[in-house]
Amino acid sequence: MDAVAAAFDAIPREGFLRRGERRRATYDGPLPIGEGQTNSQPRTVANMLRLLDVAPGQSVLDVGSGSGWTTALLAHLVGPTGSVLGVELEPSLVRFGSENLARTGQPWATIRAATPGVLGVPDHAPYDRILVSAEPATLPQQLVDQLGDGGRLVIPVRGTMTLVTRDGDETTETHHGSYRFVPLR
Repeated sequence: MDAVAAAFDAIPREGFLRRGERRRATYDGPLPIGEGQTNSQPRTVANMLRLLDVAPGQSVLDVGSGSGWTTALLAHLVGPTGSVLGVELEPSLVRFGSENLARTGQPWATIRAATPGVLGVPDHAPYDRILVSAEPATLPQQLVDQLGDGGRLVIPVRGTMTLVTRDGDETTETHHGSYRFVPLR
């Protein structure tokens, strides 16, 4: 079993859904979590995590943490020697996601309120990996700038899953299929 499949087994989606949606946890589609946001389709999340190629001990930024599910999956992948910082703009989702994450027993991962007008958390950069679960119209340079050397950023830009890799001062973009996400704000 690969690391992503093991993370999915260890961190069931059901624990990150609103009570009325939990019976649909195995549905391979997005499910509402409030504030017009969704818990992403499991197949999409798995594809994103495989592109991200997270390893134990890494520092990861999770932009648009929502229900906390991706933050918890990332925490499982980095293990206790790593760290995951989730950021979310909607205050009620910061609470919801933080409560869900706390139940996983992974204190090396946290969720906090995003600063309006600031993408990511530049004062904690650089990150080894950055996952973005919302769709911008263009690739945000603010997030690219937060990648460390050897870092990877996975983000759905204009509906196209984009992988950005950094090698020193050089970055490379590759594209990996079409997806739909809520807008990045």
